[in-house]
Order: sequence, then C-alpha cells, then structure tokens
Amino acid sequence: MSKNPIFLYYICFMITLRLSLAFFLFSVIVKAQYTDQINSNRPGASIGAFAVGKNVIQSEIGIAFQQYSHSGYNNSTFEGGLGFIAFRWGFLTETLELTLESKYLKGSLNSKIASVPSRSSRNGFLQNFIGFKYLVYDPFRKEREENVYSWKANNGFKFRELIPAVSITLGSNMSFEKNNPFPFNNVFGNVYRPIFFQNLGVPVDKEPFFHLRGTLATQSHFLGSWVFVTNFSYDRYLSTDPLMSYILTLTHTINPLWSVYIENQGSKSELYRDSLFRFGFAYLYSDNIQVEATIGGSTKSTPSRILANVGVSYRLDFHKDFTSAEEIQSKAFKKEERKLNKTVKKDTKIERKRNRKAKRN
Repeated sequence: MSKNPIFLYYICFMITLRLSLAFFLFSVIVKAQYTDQINSNRPGASIGAFAVGKNVIQSEIGIAFQQYSHSGYNNSTFEGGLGFIAFRWGFLTETLELTLESKYLKGSLNSKIASVPSRSSRNGFLQNFIGFKYLVYDPFRKEREENVYSWKANNGFKFRELIPAVSITLGSNMSFEKNNPFPFNNVFGNVYRPIFFQNLGVPVDKEPFFHLRGTLATQSHFLGSWVFVTNFSYDRYLSTDPLMSYILTLTHTINPLWSVYIENQGSKSELYRDSLFRFGFAYLYSDNIQVEATIGGSTKSTPSRILANVGVSYRLDFHKDFTSAEEIQSKAFKKEERKLNKTVKKDTKIERKRNRKAKRN
C-alpha cells in the first residue's frame, strides 16, 4: 500500500464527504414554488394559491368595457371603461408575496328615474388594495418519482392530485375620494334617494377610508392539464356593508401556449347580491409575458351586467434558483476531486521523472 500522503488525504476526504452527503440526504429539502414561466392570476378574477417566487416583480394590467342595467331603477344604465392594474412582489421567502391592486372606472350614467332621463359622467376608484399572501400548504413540495414502466401511472387520474395548495391573503382597501360616486362598488349608488329617506336625514352611502379583506385560496392540479382554483373572501370588514364572496375557476391548458377558463363569482351583502360568469383564454407570448381576453355577464337584473376585457401580465425575473444541500456538497466534492486528481497527476509525473533520473545515475 502506498504511503504517499496525497493518496492518504484523498481517501480520508472521500470517506468524510460521503458521510456528509449521507447525512444531508436525510435533511429537510425546501422546494421553491418558483416556475420558469410566468405565474399570473389572470385571466379571471380569482387569485391562485401560489406566490410569484422570491425576487420576482410582476405586473398584471388591462382594460375592460362594462355595461350595467338596473330594472329596479326603471332600467337605468351605466356604460364605462375600467382600467385595472396589479403589482406582485415575492420577497423574504418563496411563500410570501406583497400585492397591490387598483381599479378605476369611468363612464356615463343614464338615469331614467324621472320622466325625462338625465345623463351624467362619473369616474372614480372601485378598489385600492394592499395585502400580503402567504402559502400555508403546498402539496407539490415533494417531487414524485416517475414510473418508467407505466404511462397510466404517470398520466392517469390520482385522488391525491385533488389535495389543493392553500394560501391566505390579508390586507386592506383604502378609499382616497371623499365623495366616491361608486360607494361599495355600486355604480348606481345614490342615484335614487326617496323623499322619505331625505326627510329622515338618512345619509347617502359612503365607503370608509379604510376597511379589511381576507381571502382563503385553494389550487388543485389534476390530469396534467387542469387547474381548479377557489377563493372565499370576507371583504369590507370595519364598514357598514361587509361583503362575502366566492370565486370558482376551472382552467384547461390546451397546449404549452394556449389555455382556456370558465369562472363563476358570487357575492352577497346588505346592499345587493350578484352572480357572474366569465369565459376567456390566455396566450403565453414568452416565459415572462402572457396576454388574455375575457367576456362575461350576470344572471340577474338588479343590475344586469355585461363585460369584456383584454390584459397582459409581465414579470421581471430576478429569482435565484434554490440549491439544496446535496447539490452544494456535490459541487464541492467534484471541485475538490478535480483538484486532487490534478495534484495526484502532477505528483505522479514528478515521481516518474525522479525515477528516470535515478536509473540514469
């Protein structure tokens, strides 16, 4: 057995490194939820359970046309354009996201309450929301082993795929306008105030400057190309008109670039109830850009509602891929192995040269 100290060091290093790798194989591995392609809440109004990923900044913007008609107000109508924008920033961890959302509506109200209809223009914010989303549970955090012997085992339906990812979003909405023409998102707010109300001094509806919103979101993936998202929200807490709502969204990926979705949204408060259906598609222009379009309408007449929108989602990706302990140790091992091999070869070459000199002498 060779007494060369380099060889002895090499053997000791290999043993120590293998023991270290064996230890880290039993350590907990944190799997990032970051994806190579953009993860947008659009199209639709629901929010997914997953955050955008650490060090990712994302914007989701668009415009929409909306038409309302209210049978309770003698079929008064409102037509207008809506601009919406959302900023999402993943920070600190893969599971935490800061969200900013804003919606601004501008349009024309045609009031038919009086014998002579009157038309007036109205514009204002429907929403200015800031909040934090946190992924509570991620069923995809552990990669499943692929069965190379069975296509059905890898692509068939599995009940465990129905176990959803779960997140909670908490935040507040702020109303910066003193006389918001759309209190509590009601485009017909304060259109008709009976004389009886005025004589009693009942004030017009006014949304407070600050109220809270909480949303529980779930997201299930199944059959490889289907995603089911649910949102359950309690909004306007600390206001005179708290709102409870739900959103159910089913999305199907047709191919790597195109997807379609259908969505139902329901809401209930003291002022009104609403039920909306939406249908639309999304196109993945690149890994960081997605475009989408939607049409939809309500199922009631107080008010009835028709909408259509187009939008785009864009992200700035500063994400750094997570490197597990095994990968770090493996890279260190390979680096040291290359270094030792180089040293051993050099030492062997020197030893041979010495032997040749010794033979000549």
